[in-house]
Amino acid sequence: MMAPRHISHSPYSYGPRRSPARRRALIATAGALALAGVGWTFLTSGPGVHGLSDGSVLDGRKAAQVTAYLDTEAAGGRDNVRATLDGAAIPVTAAGPRLKLALPRLTEGRHTLVVEGDSSIPFASYREVVGFTVDTTAPALKVVDPEVKNAGPVTIAGKAGTDAKVSVDGKVVSVDKSGAFTITVPRGTSVVKVTAVDRAGNTTTKAVSTRGRRPMIRAAHITAIGWGNDTLRGNILALVRSGKLNAVQLDVKDEDGEVGYASQVPLARQIGASKGYYDARKAVAEIHAAGAQVIGRIVAFRDPKLATAAWKAGKKDQVVLTPAGEPYAGGGHYGKLAFTNFADRTVRKYNQDLAVEAASLGFDDILYDYVRRPDGALSKMRFPGIGSATPEQSITSFVADTRTAMGSHPAYLGVSVFGIAATRPTEIAQDIAALVKVSDYIAPMVYPSHWGPGEYGVANPDTAPYAIVQRSLADFARQAKGTQTEIVPWLQDFSMGSTYGPAQVAEQIKAAAANKMNSFILWNAGARYQGAALQQIVAR
Repeated sequence: MMAPRHISHSPYSYGPRRSPARRRALIATAGALALAGVGWTFLTSGPGVHGLSDGSVLDGRKAAQVTAYLDTEAAGGRDNVRATLDGAAIPVTAAGPRLKLALPRLTEGRHTLVVEGDSSIPFASYREVVGFTVDTTAPALKVVDPEVKNAGPVTIAGKAGTDAKVSVDGKVVSVDKSGAFTITVPRGTSVVKVTAVDRAGNTTTKAVSTRGRRPMIRAAHITAIGWGNDTLRGNILALVRSGKLNAVQLDVKDEDGEVGYASQVPLARQIGASKGYYDARKAVAEIHAAGAQVIGRIVAFRDPKLATAAWKAGKKDQVVLTPAGEPYAGGGHYGKLAFTNFADRTVRKYNQDLAVEAASLGFDDILYDYVRRPDGALSKMRFPGIGSATPEQSITSFVADTRTAMGSHPAYLGVSVFGIAATRPTEIAQDIAALVKVSDYIAPMVYPSHWGPGEYGVANPDTAPYAIVQRSLADFARQAKGTQTEIVPWLQDFSMGSTYGPAQVAEQIKAAAANKMNSFILWNAGARYQGAALQQIVAR
């Protein structure tokens, strides 16, 4: 850092007086910030810090970088200087040809710095006061989900902190005295980025969908390898062509961490996850030609491929750890190197990069699965990099960041969750009330065979598909009320304990409809579906 420019002494008591604003103004110099009049200097160690003047507002980074010095000769020596911060004395120490004010850690709120003393110049006493504020809190920003009902422009409305500047996709918008704002954007914009920046430079950003509600989808799951099987692929496409399904859920990244198509995401190629089982553009085109949309499922944090590669490379922070620093065994169900760390930046970006890539390849939806922490007690696992956030907050921010990363891509964003998440958000870190605010739809897995006896007052859920699905989905409907977010349940089309035929599948569909949920996704690991359970889709 360059040395500060010398600053002249304060005016003599009998000389021409300068205005308080002039005396207190900080003047930018090469690498330093100096207070005119006293020969003292505020130095900063990082770029982008523009000064400390009377009335300044500093964010946490700037506050941590400010140091204050006085010119020894101008100050009249250390013994002639008295300094206080908020009324408390500040030690003054020698620092070469200067005196350093030993500022304490600057906390949130308003502060007053006073420096006074007797100069070595006869009759030249001085007293300088600088009032400033430290603000480390991001500004409030609330944006209402826009109603999208016709082909006209979409109105974005919200409210920010009263001292914040608001922009929408980089365009500054007017904010009234209460912080309220409105702006219209053309229909088809997909997602807009609303940003609020306060006086200190703290920023809050929200990605807002302008597509409206996700139209009805009725889909069936198929794996990447399954798509290459003529019979399995043909049977699903036959259900589409017969009008019983209007979407296909095709895996992008599966439970083994394998990416089904030849991904160009660098990390996928580096760890050998890019498999090329199918041609993404060709598969999307074939499904579209049959009259259906394509849901790209990304198994996010259950990823043994990435976990193993990270562990071997010594990148342990990318893996969920035990308190002793060993890989967490995934609740005993999945193996030691099964779950990657949702709080790690590299892990988050990897999954978001895949989402963006799939959207650019033409997938109509990106549907996250295993977007959660592993099963088990929190006391037995560690998430390096999570900081002060809860697992629920970290998971929600990951989904929100994905929406922002997807930018102008028209794909919808869905989140698969456990059925228990509606009433037990901390069990696996899926907070539905928060997730509905950052996604286009929630896909709860309410398979009857996965509920324990007595859940929702149902003695044996596996043999009562209508009752357990209807009652559990009612809780999800309640959580999504008042938002534009749809509930698209995963329904069971497989036998596990009890035999499930067309009647049992149809009961689940009726139970969802009873909660005004006309969308669903069917799960069968082998991609063999019972068309007799499905009704033809009526145009809406």
